[in-house]
Amino acid sequence: MLRLFKHYIPYPVLFLAITDFVLLLAAAEVAWIIRAQQIGMTVDFIGNRMAPLFSFACSVQIASIAVGVYSTESLQSLRFAIARMLVAVSLGVIFMAIMAFAIPGMTLWRSNSIYAMGLAFAFVAATRILLGGLIGTEAFKRRLIILGAGARAQRIKELESQPGSGFVVVGYIGMTNGEKVIPEAIDRGAIYNLADYVVKLGASEVVLALEERRNALPLDDLLRIKTTGVHVNDLSTFLERETGRIDLDSVNPSWLIFSDGFSSGRRISTIGKRLFDLIVSMLILILTGPIILLFAILVKLESKGPAFYRQNRVGLFGQNYDIIKLRSMREDAEHGGKAIWAAKDDPRITLVGRFIRKVRIDELPQCWSVLKGEMSFVGPRPERPEFVSDLEKKIPFYAERHMVKPGITGWAQVNFPYGSSIDDARQKLEYDLYYAKNYTPFLDIVILLQTLRVVLWPDGAR
Repeated sequence: MLRLFKHYIPYPVLFLAITDFVLLLAAAEVAWIIRAQQIGMTVDFIGNRMAPLFSFACSVQIASIAVGVYSTESLQSLRFAIARMLVAVSLGVIFMAIMAFAIPGMTLWRSNSIYAMGLAFAFVAATRILLGGLIGTEAFKRRLIILGAGARAQRIKELESQPGSGFVVVGYIGMTNGEKVIPEAIDRGAIYNLADYVVKLGASEVVLALEERRNALPLDDLLRIKTTGVHVNDLSTFLERETGRIDLDSVNPSWLIFSDGFSSGRRISTIGKRLFDLIVSMLILILTGPIILLFAILVKLESKGPAFYRQNRVGLFGQNYDIIKLRSMREDAEHGGKAIWAAKDDPRITLVGRFIRKVRIDELPQCWSVLKGEMSFVGPRPERPEFVSDLEKKIPFYAERHMVKPGITGWAQVNFPYGSSIDDARQKLEYDLYYAKNYTPFLDIVILLQTLRVVLWPDGAR
């Protein structure tokens, strides 16, 4: 994987994204030439129209990222990929039409856009058909050797078998006489020179998956492997890279302290993020004010009680604050004020409430909290104090999620379906810790783009 601004991007995704961008430029140029010939216009030097060509390619590429064209599902299913590409091309052209009014001269003509849209879909779909079989082969997968044959090594084996895995394990090596969960593992004693063995198998990475601190690190072996140019990783770092979350079953406090991340050098990024929150929250409140008012009236008409409700949440550094949302449940949803997890098909949700939850309209009033600085657009979703006090006792490192400002959307929201249990909270925490550890403006942009996918395909919204 390529690490870009602390965030890992799989090589197949990077390869497809670059290929798609080139094809989108080609589609825009061919569309320009076709239209120019139709109206008898001379086709001049391509450099004179680079701005419209790039604006088209960028618009469709951004839409592709937003709707999940490069997701694991798209890489595994041609039908899924083509369906999402059609949506992406359509959204890209719509965005181009808006840009044409805001920045005249920077976009393709409307007649060009029609041709470009059809050609872009044809080019990108053809690429998926031609390269689809190649993406999942070993040509794009890293070759790994695992030092360990116990339960930790078994976790890597299970991860390897999942669709979209970016690596293949070429060997397991049992480093001790402990319990061997991987039957095909070779004992370390049967290998004379481990570094030479790693090189001969063509491994690009060695992952240390020894069981919890019961064995000393094989420092001599690791040093020799490292000096051959093969990358050496510990299990926690490996799982963070492959899954996009901090694995609570393997991580320990010393890893969190000494690993890369949680950088204090974020002052400029933090200032930029705050300016973005201020400007966008004001614009959203102004533009969606009529929509909020309309649904506030509908909520009020459907069931008795206030249209809006305040709820106490835990924010930055564990400080409590109130969020404002459109009410989507009955007024008596929580008898006696006792906090209750939302459930699938929750009977407490009203008819209007179910709709505004699906399309996230109930979240819009939270922009007021963003404007005040209590929240950001991107960050871990804030929980209620009643849940937090319980979760901090049951889940390790839960308090660390409050070291960054809570958000309306977040890394957990775009990667994990809505959860309503302790186990769900634990898995969401793994994503929240990844965000807190690896936050950059680039990751914020990725999350904001992918939030569109969650809105268009609201899996598990409750």
